[in-house]
Amino acid sequence: MRYEMMLPHQIRAAIAANTPVVLPLGVLEYHGEHMAVGMDTLAVTRALDLLEQEAEIVILPPFYYGAASYAVEPPEGTGSVQVDSTALHLFARELFTGLMRVGFRNIHAFIHHQTENFATGMPTDLAFKFGARQAIFAFLEKTRGEGWWGDAKMAGYYAHQAWGSDPFNWIKIHPLMTRETIDQYPFDHAGEGETSLMLALCPEAVDMEKRDTERWYTASAHDASAETGARGRGLILAHMRRMLGLPPRD
Repeated sequence: MRYEMMLPHQIRAAIAANTPVVLPLGVLEYHGEHMAVGMDTLAVTRALDLLEQEAEIVILPPFYYGAASYAVEPPEGTGSVQVDSTALHLFARELFTGLMRVGFRNIHAFIHHQTENFATGMPTDLAFKFGARQAIFAFLEKTRGEGWWGDAKMAGYYAHQAWGSDPFNWIKIHPLMTRETIDQYPFDHAGEGETSLMLALCPEAVDMEKRDTERWYTASAHDASAETGARGRGLILAHMRRMLGLPPRD
């Protein structure tokens, strides 16, 4: 279900069922001459398009305006849009606060940009993680009052930490590709891995005739194929199902 198309009774039903609510999170960044600047976000949105066909999930409108940085290329004429992480953090905090006020307690964001170091974190995912934590703390203090964690009703907190009932599990940020996925699939920037993924998920975002050989990071794109991308797509969907608590597929 697309959140912007839901009627109030459908929203209330999703809240009652604790349906996963998913934010596609990404950037607008130069990916060589042969690929669309929205690649990082499109990888998430197109994977969710497929997941939506098999499972009950709520998909929020995608957020494209992450911290792309200009590390790859200057923005002039290349299309990269950089939004500082300090602004992202404030946006994330308000967004997550709003979603919790609606009633959602099973909120997820998936991001592809700069996630090879996800355990350490990079500006966009860190901003959204920090915003989520701040939103949860403020929401709990507002709704439960000061001293909520020290209340006797929270005595089982540590034993139940892994459960969805732990309020700090209400919002989770995930990489689109885990370390396990990266070990099985080429992880790069606009090379074989990402180009293949777009050929499998969003072929209209690729024009192989425009591929250049001058930039080191696009050199391997000539090895890209939809078949390789389909393998990556399968790994991604399996990971998303696990993170959202959905049944695995054969």
